Amino acid sequence: MTSSPPARRFDWNNLGTRIASASVLIPAVILALWFGGWAWLLLVSVSVALLANEWGVMSAPVAPVRIATAVTVGVLASVFAMYFHQPALAWTLVVIGAALSALVARGTAERPADAAYGVIYIAPCAIALLWLRGEEHGRSWATMLFAVTWSADICAFLVGSALKGPKLWPRFSPNKTWSGFFGGLVGAMIAAVMVATFSDATLVWHAAALVGLAGGLATMAGDLWESALKRRFGVKDSGDLIPGHGGLLDRVDGLMFASVVIAGARLIDHWGWPA
Repeated sequence: MTSSPPARRFDWNNLGTRIASASVLIPAVILALWFGGWAWLLLVSVSVALLANEWGVMSAPVAPVRIATAVTVGVLASVFAMYFHQPALAWTLVVIGAALSALVARGTAERPADAAYGVIYIAPCAIALLWLRGEEHGRSWATMLFAVTWSADICAFLVGSALKGPKLWPRFSPNKTWSGFFGGLVGAMIAAVMVATFSDATLVWHAAALVGLAGGLATMAGDLWESALKRRFGVKDSGDLIPGHGGLLDRVDGLMFASVVIAGARLIDHWGWPA
């Protein structure tokens, strides 16, 4: 493992580039989310291919293309199975895809566990996104997911920048603070309550706040986990796909964890929340 990276200040000179990139990406996500169906499947599938490519470059420097291809095929097989309402097959294909990716890695002198983990890391989020949007009131629940993750990230940055204070986990992410952590959680809870109030998500406010809290915690955990992975592989960013932001994995690391948690909350919602 490499040593812990030093904390760095936010690059305000890069802010315009970051805003320009977000102004393109966010409307694309919102449009696909709104229409659902093939538009949503296309967005998820393209994202899977991009994430798999970044994973291959980051984790498999000897044969990035072969590993990225194996991970892409393994994850997309499960994505299409879920799209056609075959959840058991989808999760079975995750296991098969991970095993086949490991076999491909063995033939290229790469670490089989890293290749297999690429499938295990990406597939649950992709499956959760397909399932969540396809459920009843799926548009509202998917909107809540993005509102929670985006609010958690934005509020964590704003509150952490303003209040600073003790570091959250300096070994892996020296820029994050406890003040930003709690600010992000509050922002996530408020976002969930707002979406539940003005949509057909059928959640009472305290249930929505609980979903927001769980989603906010998952968002923070996903961000920290990706920081740990980048430190393990000795890279600063997962890629340079998005100007001003780095790779796609750098932007959706929190979403990858939060999507699974909020999909789980949607399952609980079928059983009924406490009044």
